[in-house]
Amino acid sequence: MLWLQSLDTALFHFINRSLGNSFFDWLMPNLSGNSWFIPAALLAVIGVLCFGSTRARICALLIILVVAIGDPLVVNTIKKTIERPRPCIALFPDVVERVGCTETGSMPSAHSANWGAMAMVIFLFYRRSLWIMGPLALSIGFSRIYNGVHYPSDVLAGLILGAGYAVALAVFINAVWQFLGRHFLPEWHRRLPSLLSPNSVPVADPAPDSSSHWLRLSYFFIAVILIGNWIYLATPTLGLVEDEAYQWVWSKHLALSYYSKPPGIALIQFTSTSLFGDTAFGVRFFSPLFASVLGLMLVRFFAREVSAKAAFWLLMVVMATPLLGVGTILMTIDPPMVLCWMWALMAGWRALQDEGKNRYWLQVGLATGLGFLCKYTTMCQFASWVLFFLLWPPSRRQLRYAGPWLALLMFLISTTPVIIWNAQHDWITVRHVAGDAGLHSQWHPTLNYFYEFAAVQFGLLNPVFFIGALWAAIAFWSKWRERPLMLYFFCMGAPVFIGYGLWSFHSRILPNWIAPSVPPLFCLMVCYWRERPRVARPFLALGVALGIFVVVLLHQTSLIGKIVGSPLPGEIDPTHRGRGWIQTAVLIENARETLAANGEPAFIIADHYGLTGELSFYLPEAHDAMKTEPLVYCVDSDTPINQFYFLAEYNYRAHRVGQNAIYATIVNPFPLEPGWLGKWLLRQPVTYDFARIPAPAPLPPRMVREFESVTDLGVQEVRVNDKLIRRLHLWACYHLK
Repeated sequence: MLWLQSLDTALFHFINRSLGNSFFDWLMPNLSGNSWFIPAALLAVIGVLCFGSTRARICALLIILVVAIGDPLVVNTIKKTIERPRPCIALFPDVVERVGCTETGSMPSAHSANWGAMAMVIFLFYRRSLWIMGPLALSIGFSRIYNGVHYPSDVLAGLILGAGYAVALAVFINAVWQFLGRHFLPEWHRRLPSLLSPNSVPVADPAPDSSSHWLRLSYFFIAVILIGNWIYLATPTLGLVEDEAYQWVWSKHLALSYYSKPPGIALIQFTSTSLFGDTAFGVRFFSPLFASVLGLMLVRFFAREVSAKAAFWLLMVVMATPLLGVGTILMTIDPPMVLCWMWALMAGWRALQDEGKNRYWLQVGLATGLGFLCKYTTMCQFASWVLFFLLWPPSRRQLRYAGPWLALLMFLISTTPVIIWNAQHDWITVRHVAGDAGLHSQWHPTLNYFYEFAAVQFGLLNPVFFIGALWAAIAFWSKWRERPLMLYFFCMGAPVFIGYGLWSFHSRILPNWIAPSVPPLFCLMVCYWRERPRVARPFLALGVALGIFVVVLLHQTSLIGKIVGSPLPGEIDPTHRGRGWIQTAVLIENARETLAANGEPAFIIADHYGLTGELSFYLPEAHDAMKTEPLVYCVDSDTPINQFYFLAEYNYRAHRVGQNAIYATIVNPFPLEPGWLGKWLLRQPVTYDFARIPAPAPLPPRMVREFESVTDLGVQEVRVNDKLIRRLHLWACYHLK
């Protein structure tokens, strides 16, 4: 082993140092990672899926699956097990570093494994490709050695490993197709008996049994996504965001309603954590389930009203929308509300078809009532109904019957808990919601918020689908009298979207506020583009490919750094709001323990309800003491500004007199240095320009008044994998008066 290791090191030095020349210095870093590679690869995949033969399409899909499964599950697992330092770390300063050096393991090379896997998959379908893909994979491996980030043995192991698991996964996937296809998709299986030996011509739609096949395929995807999301939530990849942790505290103090939200989210979290414990998985268990139930309802409704094939593509559109993809993992008020909104939409359409029957109208009332108990935006659905009754005269006959009025009555009954709680608390929710909408401030028309609203929705709704939905929402009016279902979808989605768009001229609109309008508008889009298959096919392929790529990156943002070749700065990491909370809690707890070592008991005061919720969730001592004497409090206020104002247990002035406290506040922002984007794309280290950060906010005057003395402990950084996630300003407060 020593001889092999010496040979490995000597060969590395020879390639890394002795073969250095100006041409290789330009070529090898570009082979290792080029900012143009991912866009070019994405366009190539879209082109193959749109216009390629059956063989090419299956080959492209297998490459995606093999790389997506092999890299995180096989390569990363081996790296973490072996933990071999990269040569740019172990041999520093003898190594010539030509690209950024990361601290991830060196054995095996992920680049070599991925290219070995891709070369093998393409070889299984096109034997002559070996003459191109073989030298290309070897060149990629050679570049990793030349750039100083891998040993030759890492590259060799990666190539062999990648080729091996590519063959194994291809054979396994083909075996799964043999079983599932034969039993569940027999017509498609007859036309395509083997994935590894497909016909050279595209497979035609297998009519007349295509409807059942498309439905079964939709059910399969729904089940896979549900299980995949549950597995993802069971891993410690993403911690709770502030709203989740804050509402988790509510679930430990059940009430008829809350300061800013109805009681639905607290009841949901109470149920899930009672079943699965106070873990991130327990808090979020129902979010993937709600998304899967919504997908199942959409598929069945669309298959009945439009077609099974259109239902499948609608499901793909929903899965490839970043805003909705995030909603499948975060347990906020939006997933249950959107589910109830769409349930009411589907039941309402059935009610319009069955004139004079009340059972579907009762479902509408139940769905809107439950939706209101999750989020107040549900009330806007009645404006959608009014608009549809105005635009579609035949629907007005329903108003002669009891059904619509029973639905309205059920909705009004569901508002009772919220009304009672607000009547007991001076209608604080009404004033809070009005403040969020900017009704308390004078209106100064501005385009700034509108530009922000349009740009954010353009990205979160998938640029392709955003344009396609707007186009469909305008173009369908040319024959709207012949398309009552499309008009119905428009009425159920457009008022919310247009309303918030207009309100953005007054106030800032948060990205998730338009969530209930998205599924109806996408239903309208699929109906419209279904009438134009030649345009729709590449349009859908581009949107689905781009959207799924972005959704995967949002679930695993570390892949962005791998693609670019440089770690993603913490400030712009889309998931930074859910990262680093364990480290944050440990840092603050250490400060509290140091303070308590002086002899007096010590507790924690946070400046924001979100930080209070996070510390309550991630500090075991705080979690155990929540219902008796909390360890973590939110700073007191003279007027209600959050739910802690109404919880007697969280009045530290009533329970902690004479004790010491750590006061914690999050310091934001921490701006990146000028030109950071160019440096990041060029795989150069990116730092923060702390000189541009304003001085931290001073300690609130009330804290100075409430304690005998205060000591500034300074600003401290929270880092995860050497990435700055947040900065905290801590104060030691002595002897609460």
